[in-house]
Amino acid sequence: MVHPSGSFETHEVTNQPPAFENINLFETDACLRDAVNREGEGDKTGALSRFGARVGSAEVVDLGRQANAYLPVLKSFDRFGHRADQVEFHPSYHALMSLSVEQGLHGSPWEHLPEKSAPQPGRNVTRLAGLYMMVQAEAGHMCPITMTNAAIPALQAQPDLAAEWIPRILSRSYDPSFKPSDQKLGVTLGMGMTEKQGGTDVRANMTRADPVDGGGPGGEYIVTGHKWFFSAPMCDAFLVLAQAPGGLSCFLMPRFLPDGTVNAIRVQRLKEKVGNKSNASSEVEFQQAHAWLIGEEGRGVRNILEMATHTRIDCSVSSSGLMRQGLAQALHHCSHRRVFQKNLIDQPLMQNVLADLALEVEGATALAFRVARAFDNADSNSDEAAYRRIMNPVAKYWACKRAPGFTYEAMECLGGNGYVEEGIVGRLYREAPVNAIWEGSGNVMCLDVLRAISRDGQGLESILNGFETVRGRQGDYDRALDQLKDGFTDVGSLELRARQVIESMAKIGAAAVLLDGAPGAIAESYCRTRLGGEAMSLYGGLPADLPLRSILDRAMPAE
Repeated sequence: MVHPSGSFETHEVTNQPPAFENINLFETDACLRDAVNREGEGDKTGALSRFGARVGSAEVVDLGRQANAYLPVLKSFDRFGHRADQVEFHPSYHALMSLSVEQGLHGSPWEHLPEKSAPQPGRNVTRLAGLYMMVQAEAGHMCPITMTNAAIPALQAQPDLAAEWIPRILSRSYDPSFKPSDQKLGVTLGMGMTEKQGGTDVRANMTRADPVDGGGPGGEYIVTGHKWFFSAPMCDAFLVLAQAPGGLSCFLMPRFLPDGTVNAIRVQRLKEKVGNKSNASSEVEFQQAHAWLIGEEGRGVRNILEMATHTRIDCSVSSSGLMRQGLAQALHHCSHRRVFQKNLIDQPLMQNVLADLALEVEGATALAFRVARAFDNADSNSDEAAYRRIMNPVAKYWACKRAPGFTYEAMECLGGNGYVEEGIVGRLYREAPVNAIWEGSGNVMCLDVLRAISRDGQGLESILNGFETVRGRQGDYDRALDQLKDGFTDVGSLELRARQVIESMAKIGAAAVLLDGAPGAIAESYCRTRLGGEAMSLYGGLPADLPLRSILDRAMPAE
């Protein structure tokens, strides 16, 4: 039977939340605003607010979707059979790269270098606040952005190369064209460390670098070998580890040679990864590629670790940003979705889960941005230098470990809507593990902390003294700090217990920041549940007397 109106409808769409878009990711995030005001110079010019509005717009949200729907494609040869070794990206990827470069996420903390002027106060905090928001729209393209920023301090070990490349890097014009760097408006840098047989043990690398005309610092070498993971192969140059006659060394390897010909970097394939889909990670061979030595032969690990130091803080902030977006999506959904005659957010058990997630974001964000402040102040303050050296891997370990389970819990809050590809939460879930693996897995971070402590006992003492400044404000914090100090006394078993110790350092470090600068309800709730044991290991076990509604009101991304 035909309906009189000629239409055919089975139902009306109701009880679905509106799209989570056109949200200012800065102005609607009290936790981030507090971190920027506490650790940096605030948002005096409104630049972060404007960026937050742009990144949270419907347009940029859809760019993130497109960049993960239309993936990079390797073009090994041109149509005539010549080697091409190029990766083609969807226009959405380039639009996101352009937005990040215009904001200075690829290198703004270093903009004082060409003029030899004083660095801007709070420069790293400001940049990382932008990164925290940008990963919420699309995290994959941040790989070359992060590596470009982190390559700058490593390049400074070779002044002539730094003078040539850093001004090109600092341009805020993104240029995706495939041509020599001196013909481009701006450049990006990547890295190549990992080989099949070595993985984390880069000293096992077999790639060989033979000097041309004697080689030496800044000199030319011919590099032959492979890299098992070679991120962002369309960058304009790469920092590469290879075995020179004097030992494992760090080299700058450009895509184009000074005569304008393409360097012999042969892209074998693109990796099919669990997440991080918009970013092209590759496997390459160097078939007598040309590269230039950074610093002295045999000091490659030391030079490349300077780059890793800066990528690790990006991992901490990025993981915190992913968690924030997962929380915002869950809060938004639960504020609009009605179940059993009430909005989900008004159901007691869901309130418990969401408030627990909100406290997790508060702690991870507080610690990450405290480390960011240490990056700004390390050059002029020995205590801040120690904090950066020791707490940077602590923060990376903790935030990156927490993010995968957190994004799963956020997905569950959305039910089936969270488990389909139309939404962003599935992408957050797939993206979350990469930061824990990239630039040092959890065990590597723990060992880095122990190594730093063994070399700098005064640095550890400085950090513990900093933790002492908020003693007496919360009983669970005081007891946890005493236990942490006791944990360092049994040196013989310290490596075996390293994860336990580093986890304690992370939670105490976060609590110290919150006790000193966050609303009292947030700091008290964090300490009771993270340090006092008044919560489950899984989310949703907060005690009934916590101010759940106040915690949620603070976290709510109000439209």
